[in-house]
Amino acid sequence: MSVENNKELVRRYFETIEQEQYDDLKDFCHKDFIFYPQLDTPYPGVEGLIESEKKNFDAFPGFKMPIKAMVAEGDLVAVYFVFEGKHTGIPFAGVSATGKTVKFSLMMLLRIADGKVIEHRSHVDVHDILRQLNSDA
Repeated sequence: MSVENNKELVRRYFETIEQEQYDDLKDFCHKDFIFYPQLDTPYPGVEGLIESEKKNFDAFPGFKMPIKAMVAEGDLVAVYFVFEGKHTGIPFAGVSATGKTVKFSLMMLLRIADGKVIEHRSHVDVHDILRQLNSDA
């Protein structure tokens, strides 16, 4: 696949997540897909991604995470987002719904194989999210 095709695949993959169409993620993921939510803690299979991330997304129903920048080279695609959501859903990291809006940046690195996402690495500052949820502002 070309770099442009890889970028389009990743764009559609994240649109599917933003639209909370989790069952459709399997269409984008390689059979050997692995998700790393932080550092090197692997969650194998698309089911691992959904298990790990759905609880986070369910804390912020209707969240938005527009892509602000995307860079690709070879089989790698790096994506920069700004996530924005209101904490009205389930607890996040042990914090009950606050009704507060949070806004934070995320960096993702995805590797493509055979026209599908085979590896997804996520980097986010969870402490920034908790700071916003626990602030009086």
